[in-house]
Amino acid sequence: HVQLVESGGGSVQAGGSLRLSCVVTRGGFSDKCLGWFRQRPGEEREGVAGIYTGTGTTYYNKSVKDRFAITQDNAKRAIYLQMNSLKAEDTAMYYCASDCLRPGLTVIQALGAVSEEYWGRGTQVTVS
Repeated sequence: HVQLVESGGGSVQAGGSLRLSCVVTRGGFSDKCLGWFRQRPGEEREGVAGIYTGTGTTYYNKSVKDRFAITQDNAKRAIYLQMNSLKAEDTAMYYCASDCLRPGLTVIQALGAVSEEYWGRGTQVTVS
């Protein structure tokens, strides 16, 4: 059973930056699809960015492409989400997730539909 631990959220002014971290403390890291989704109160989950650790291939929601960057550190079993040029609409709880390779879904779609057993506890990002 995978265990994911997020950190790095916080409050920032519009235009600022934050870096989220996610460490895989239990379960596989190699050749896995990992990523981030976010959820605003009362709204559906939205896939943000994903990475396939076997090749480093990255995937982005159009709303964050060119502003956010997802990276991996194999030695630390971690992925990161560098968020730049933050906007008020980026305010949400951000969750690290795994198991985002699903038939018939893009990685971004799959991140928005991952079962709860494949999430971390989340970290709040607030942009004002």
